[in-house]
Amino acid sequence: MRRDSESAASPLPRLSLAWDEGCVLAVDQRALPREHRVLRLETVEQVIDAITSLAVRGAPAIGLAGALGVALSAYRHSADGRTDEASVRADAARLSAARPTAVNLAWAVRRTVRRLADGPEAVLAEAMAMLEEDASVNRAAVLRAADLVQSLVPHGPARVLTHCNTGRLATAAVGTALGAIIELHERGRVAEVLVDETRPLLQGARLTAWELAEAGVPYRLCVDSAAAAAMARGMVDCVLAGADRIAANGDVANKIGTYGLAVAAARHGIPFVIVAPESSWDRALADGAGIVVEERDPFEVTAFAGAVVAPAGTAVFNPAFDVTPAELVTAIVSETGVFRPHASHGTSRPREVPA
Repeated sequence: MRRDSESAASPLPRLSLAWDEGCVLAVDQRALPREHRVLRLETVEQVIDAITSLAVRGAPAIGLAGALGVALSAYRHSADGRTDEASVRADAARLSAARPTAVNLAWAVRRTVRRLADGPEAVLAEAMAMLEEDASVNRAAVLRAADLVQSLVPHGPARVLTHCNTGRLATAAVGTALGAIIELHERGRVAEVLVDETRPLLQGARLTAWELAEAGVPYRLCVDSAAAAAMARGMVDCVLAGADRIAANGDVANKIGTYGLAVAAARHGIPFVIVAPESSWDRALADGAGIVVEERDPFEVTAFAGAVVAPAGTAVFNPAFDVTPAELVTAIVSETGVFRPHASHGTSRPREVPA
């Protein structure tokens, strides 16, 4: 896995992922904000390692990385006009299993594998089409979400709280919840953003703060455990978050800590809005009870900046995600509409409500 520093000739001026001469290029999100470096992934094993190590993270982004990984495999297993489909499918299965909670990964891998019979060029074309779609899908959701927030907070610029990272780094471009915040800022409708640091890997402190600073959005960093206190003190008008998987009833899996934010927001009468693409919906799941929640390495909690801080032998509970019940979600915004889970009246799909 080569690490290339960013240059004027890089195919990644505003994208988190790209294809370049038979390799996958990815912004290494582990290095930010200290360094902006690009990984050159030349094998499926390197793509899987980038996903599992969180060099590539964010539900849409890992889905796109998986799609590009299938294309990489298709080229590696093709010769003389023939593709070893069994080997590519085996690689696809390993890619899908790299992180179990976000549904986008398995969805994107399945979509590219469907083109396998047409050869590696067709697989790559499908993956590249998904990269292009990502930007347009996110843009549509962002505009819809910004309109919704303006209707929910009509009195003036909003004080928004967000969790984890849902910007362009978590997608190919634009972002979801963070994209909506930047859109609101461009409309002059953001007073301040409270950014949860987001344990255990500080995606909020490292990545969201970096993206907001880059966009010139006023923000303050907030330890996760202070978010409810900020709501109690009247410092938050709306919570905006993303999603890694959404069940048919509107239960939402997102970065650990999201459920607690939703409970606190409900207690204080604050709108709690999820922004995510349709690819994050898993309508085969009736509710969130069926969502597999990934548990991460205990060292992510027992150590800080590489130094061990907990006593030797400390047992750890380190889920990467939690599930927020639909009843706590004000609205889920995608590229196709605004859905209010609590208004679905037991249907298998939340009812669309105009923004």
